[in-house]
Amino acid sequence: MHAESWPAEAVHAGPAPAERLPVERRVDLGVARLLPDLDRPRAWLLTMDGAPQSYVDLDDPLYLEFEYVQRLAHAADLAAPSGRPLDVLHLGGGALTLPRYLAGTRPGSRQRVAELDGALTALVREFLPWQPALGEDVQIDVRSADARAFLADAGTDSADLIVADVFGGSRIPAHLTSVEFVREAARVLRSDGLYAANVADGAPLDFARAQLATVRAVFPETCVIAEPSLLRGRRYGNLVVLAGRREFPVAELARRTAADPFPARVVHGDRLDLLVGRARPVTDATAEPSPPPPDGAFTLGR
Repeated sequence: MHAESWPAEAVHAGPAPAERLPVERRVDLGVARLLPDLDRPRAWLLTMDGAPQSYVDLDDPLYLEFEYVQRLAHAADLAAPSGRPLDVLHLGGGALTLPRYLAGTRPGSRQRVAELDGALTALVREFLPWQPALGEDVQIDVRSADARAFLADAGTDSADLIVADVFGGSRIPAHLTSVEFVREAARVLRSDGLYAANVADGAPLDFARAQLATVRAVFPETCVIAEPSLLRGRRYGNLVVLAGRREFPVAELARRTAADPFPARVVHGDRLDLLVGRARPVTDATAEPSPPPPDGAFTLGR
């Protein structure tokens, strides 16, 4: 789920060609809409109950519109030597933006996706098919499953990369915010694997700080990527949390994120200690969903 505002000019008003009309459908967990981006001939924005959820360009799976997805992609690029296939577990599927990207940048990767909303996956398969468009040899296995149950069923030491990007509406479900959940991710990750999570929060960042404390209680190496204005508590938005058992190339990650169209900061080490402050890890007994976005957090062109 994308918590940044969607630029009003990106999805134009006015009629679209017949084959590019918006699509609206009630799915298992709400109302999904596919909106064509008329600036790109085969690009679509997926929303769920009005909140931007995914953006896919069928002609260019390496094109990433959302800032937080760009940051996840930077992390995936640095998770292993360039081009090396990975075993990836995606918790949360949507329109499969990142799986498509990884299929292009790391051919031969084996990707498993847990998407609770089976009707949403059917909609995406119908209008934004990933096969055969990406090639018959692309291994993206999408299952209709709860993310935590899917993780519990995964084999120990079976993944190089776990991406947690699960939202029920516009909030992260409580059972995906606890130290017990992160420990399951650590069990599934290989010793040199990377855990990446999309977190949404706003001032005073209490939820984000607690999530960082939770992840740090499990993984010895942790950092977070976010825009400076979000870190200063000036707005609601996305923070990307990265963690693992090995030292991560923070300097290279910082260089890449600073060069993005919307530059972000990588917080690590002593600065991360200051950000977390006195926040305590979340347990299953104390877990709560992420805070709802404020009114006006999402802006959609019509």
